[in-house]
Amino acid sequence: MSHTERQSLYGEVTARIIAELEEGRLPWVQPWDGSKCPCTMPANAVSGRLYSGINVLILWAAGIGGGFGSQRWLTYKQAAAAGGNVRRGEKGTVVCYADRFTPKDEAAKAQGEDREARTVAFLKRFVVFNIDQCEGLPDDLRGEAAVPDPVMAIAEVACCLTKERSRTARPLPHVIVPYRPSSIIAIAWDGLPCS
Repeated sequence: MSHTERQSLYGEVTARIIAELEEGRLPWVQPWDGSKCPCTMPANAVSGRLYSGINVLILWAAGIGGGFGSQRWLTYKQAAAAGGNVRRGEKGTVVCYADRFTPKDEAAKAQGEDREARTVAFLKRFVVFNIDQCEGLPDDLRGEAAVPDPVMAIAEVACCLTKERSRTARPLPHVIVPYRPSSIIAIAWDGLPCS
C-alpha cells in the first residue's frame, strides 16, 4: 500500500468520525435504540472473529445508519463462497487491518548477523457487507450470534483470572465488582463452577 493510499484510508476514517461528531453524536457512546439495533460487538459472519479497534466504531455507525438488525459482516467473496450474494446496488463498508510481518530475506539476514529481524508494518483495507445486505446465505450464517449472559460472562472471566493469578501471583479477592451505570453491585463469586 502506498503512502498516499494509507493517508487516504486514515482520512476516510477520520472524516467518518468527524461527520458523526458534527451531527452531535459521539460514536463511542451508545447513540442507538437497543430495540432497533442489537449493537453487539461486530463479528465476521463466516469466521466468528470479532472486529476490533476503529473497525468497531465504523461498523456500529454503518449498522445504525443502514438500519441493520445484526452486527454480522462478510466480504463479497465470503458471501459468494457461502452460496449467497450481495444484493445489487448495496454499498459496502470499508474496514482496515493493520499488522506487522517479517520479510523472509530479512529474517535470514538477521539470523546470519545475530540480531533481531526488522518488521514491516502494513495496512490493508477490506470492504464488508452486513448480512442484511445479502441474499441466499445459509441459515447458519443468517441466524444472530448468541449474546452471552453478562453475569455468566463476568463469572467466566473471573474464573479465568483467578486460575491465571493462582499460577503467577496471589489469588484475586473473592468479590468482583462489575460496573453498571445505574448502580454498583458487588457480587460474590465463591462457589461458581469454573470450566
